[in-house]
Formats: sequence, structure tokens, C-alpha cells
Amino acid sequence: MDYGKYKFEQKKKEKEAKKKQRAKMQNVKEIKFRVKIEDHDYRTKVKHIREFIEDGDKVKVWIWFRGRENVHPEIGERLAHRIIEDLSDIAKVEKPPKKEGRNMIFTLVPKQ
Repeated sequence: MDYGKYKFEQKKKEKEAKKKQRAKMQNVKEIKFRVKIEDHDYRTKVKHIREFIEDGDKVKVWIWFRGRENVHPEIGERLAHRIIEDLSDIAKVEKPPKKEGRNMIFTLVPKQ
């Protein structure tokens, strides 16, 4: 057997293995919301999250608070639960909403 041909076949096999591995990988997408978000903007962002989850990606949702909004975390919690409820048919919560500084962060993953 020719050594050059052997090396070529090995590279070909490695390339195929990488291609199959990449198909199984899950990317993490991020979407940022503000506490005071209009209905149309909300629906658009939820639609994007839905597309990401249908593609098999995880979605990290950020809700950020500015200024005096930071004093009312319950408004952000309501928004987080609304997002979770709207996507409950295709996604489940991997990390529940947690307030960290000026942000509230949670992660959604596709249901099996």
C-alpha cells in the first residue's frame, strides 16, 4: 500500500469524524431583555429563542435592570416566568432565574 494514499485516507476519516461530532454539539445562544419591554419586541425575541431551541441550541436569557429598576426584582421575575411559560411546549429550564448584580440570568434547553 502506498504511504501517501494511507495518509490521505486517514485525513478523510478524521474529517468525517469531526463533521459528525459538530452535528451533535450544542451551542449556547444569548438573548438580552430589558425589564420594560414592549409587547412586539418581546414577541420578536421569544420567536428568536424558539428558533434557537428548535435548532437544538441552549439559550441563556439575560434580563437587565437599570437604575431604579434594580429595586424591583419581582418585575424581572414576572418577565422570566412569562418567557418560560411561553416556551414551555418546546423548552425546559436548565438553570432557574437567579439575580446576579444588575442582571437576572436563566438557561433554557430543548425538551427531548
